[in-house]
Amino acid sequence: MSLEGDKGLDRQLRDLEEIDDEMRDIVDTEIQKVRSAAQRIVHVDTEALREGILVEVQSDEETITGICWIEKAYAARVEFGTGPKGQRDHNGISPEYTPAYKQYPWWIHEKDIDRRVAEKYHWFYIDTPEGRFYQCAGQPASPFMYPALADNVDSITEEIKDGFQRAIERRIK
Repeated sequence: MSLEGDKGLDRQLRDLEEIDDEMRDIVDTEIQKVRSAAQRIVHVDTEALREGILVEVQSDEETITGICWIEKAYAARVEFGTGPKGQRDHNGISPEYTPAYKQYPWWIHEKDIDRRVAEKYHWFYIDTPEGRFYQCAGQPASPFMYPALADNVDSITEEIKDGFQRAIERRIK
């Protein structure tokens, strides 16, 4: 017996592909909710961090994954805080992480920070032949990625589950 040309099997395979497409769309919609929430709550001095929050949906034969990430290197310092101030005040960060915080001030070269930001915090600075250096003793955490997911995880899980159930039900009728 050969399965080649079996119309029933062909239909079932098409149905599975359509379910995958539907689920990709649902995962995309739900990961966009995380992105929107993160963009709404992120503490920003400029729009660069907010605009740097991106999403992507990846899939293989077994899984469909929604990913929300930030392309800015300094995003983790905002999320988790830095230095003694970050260690004192990091409420709202993921309980899965235990950051290690420097316990002493450090210097930041002017090329690595916007002057307006440094002056906003009234950081001590020194001018050298190599340029201006600002002294930083840390900042409290301003979590935005973890709360964006944590506050939406129940509704996202429910939407994905319901979407999958609807997709299956449409195909077995």
